[in-house]
Amino acid sequence: MPKSGLDSNEEVSHLLHLFDGSVGDCIRFLHGQFQVIQNRSQALLTLGALTLTITGFSGPKIADTNVFARYSIAIGIFLVLCSLVILLLGTHRINWVTQAKRETDQATLRAIIDYRNEKTRFYRIELLLLVLGLTFYVLSVITYLVLGQF
Repeated sequence: MPKSGLDSNEEVSHLLHLFDGSVGDCIRFLHGQFQVIQNRSQALLTLGALTLTITGFSGPKIADTNVFARYSIAIGIFLVLCSLVILLLGTHRINWVTQAKRETDQATLRAIIDYRNEKTRFYRIELLLLVLGLTFYVLSVITYLVLGQF
């Protein structure tokens, strides 16, 4: 994964420079970044839940197509489920920004940035697992459409 080029300390300095030393403005800016992570992870949660719901209706028929379809759908829904579990325990875990208070304003901002970076790492893992799961799921559906008995 590409690195942003700034470590936490450099990012703190950069933010303080951008916002003329206003820690409050820096925190509001970071809050917006948390919103982006939250919105995107909510979209993953919706997509994953929809996939699991649809599988409840169509899964048995798809799995009856052949061994490939059966294993593909099983692997797919397992990976989707793993993505959702990590999402619920990772990016949807709540720690309030106000709990990040440290000895100095710079240390507080660094703690908030580190927490944001941790949530971003979780998001990337969740996204990867969901994409892999959906890929296997779609492979099972394609197999069903090509070989299935209607």
